[in-house]
Amino acid sequence: MSFPKKHLSDPLLSHKPYTPGIQPNFTERVIKLNTNENPFPPSEKVREKVLSEIDSLNLYPNPHSSALRTCVANLHNLSEDQVIIGNGSDDLLNLCVRCFAGGTLEVGMLAPSYSLYEVLASIQGAKIVGVSFANDDFDLPLQGIAASRANLFFLTNPHAPSGKEYGLADLEKVIENFSGIMVIDEAYADFASHNSISLLSKYDNLIITRTLSKSYSLAGLRVGYALASPALVSVLDQAREVYNVDRLAQAGALAALSDRSYFESTKTQIIKLREELRIEFDHMGWRTIPSGANFLFTQPNRQGDSGPDTAADLYEFLFDREILVRYFPQNQLTESYLRISIGKPAEMGILMDRIKEWQTQEKRK
Repeated sequence: MSFPKKHLSDPLLSHKPYTPGIQPNFTERVIKLNTNENPFPPSEKVREKVLSEIDSLNLYPNPHSSALRTCVANLHNLSEDQVIIGNGSDDLLNLCVRCFAGGTLEVGMLAPSYSLYEVLASIQGAKIVGVSFANDDFDLPLQGIAASRANLFFLTNPHAPSGKEYGLADLEKVIENFSGIMVIDEAYADFASHNSISLLSKYDNLIITRTLSKSYSLAGLRVGYALASPALVSVLDQAREVYNVDRLAQAGALAALSDRSYFESTKTQIIKLREELRIEFDHMGWRTIPSGANFLFTQPNRQGDSGPDTAADLYEFLFDREILVRYFPQNQLTESYLRISIGKPAEMGILMDRIKEWQTQEKRK
């Protein structure tokens, strides 16, 4: 039985919810390479710190995540009033929409991009302006962004779902020629060769969002942060829920950010595994977008055939063998590719064994 539409807000009447990657009921055989989680567990210091907070769960958490703000500010050589903490970076993206979109204030985004942007704008009732790529090289459409006239623009760097990394020179051109609020979503920046933080001192209309889900192995705790001018952070803080980050999440995030040696070790392993997988794909003649993320976006090729049918066939072949990857058939630029998260070395080995098995099979008619 559906809920009576007369009680729904106007934006919700046409709203389509976000569809996450498959989250299976785990068996030992499932290899999960579809949601870009870190294959390694969090630092042992996270466990210790979280357990130390258990007896304090009767108390509300710090409403400003003050210790965490200080830690993030020190990490990036910024002041504390340039930092805001969120319940994952998705919480902060939602705050941006809440503050800077709706009515006549439009939301811009690359097409394709992280699909949550459109979902958040839709809930707010904001008009969406999609800026398309010229082709599947996924080069940054500088003129299209400048001409979008959006009040708020979401730009993922490295790009999702392709993993392409955009240089600082191009990003600076984008911000210089954009009059609204530019959000650079750096969910995967720790796996890239550079980030945009140096641009904060030059542009008051820039917000950078980060998540601890990918490079710090905290997807299950939901912690992220945003960096911006004190004026922008103050606006976001006004719209933030008071206790938006729970006590355990604050403690775990503080421990994870403080353990720099563990962070560097796991990050280095993931980048190494990513490049090894890319070389394997290159040897097979697959077209793979150079990645600055913890995944590869690759175009499968079997016996000279590539395209949507080939990508879908491999996706289903792997799914049937309990290997989960991501397929995006909704867009012409992505329908011939699969996005494969980087897993543990043994998982990458099994993945390649199954791909080689698939390549020897006859094509489906």
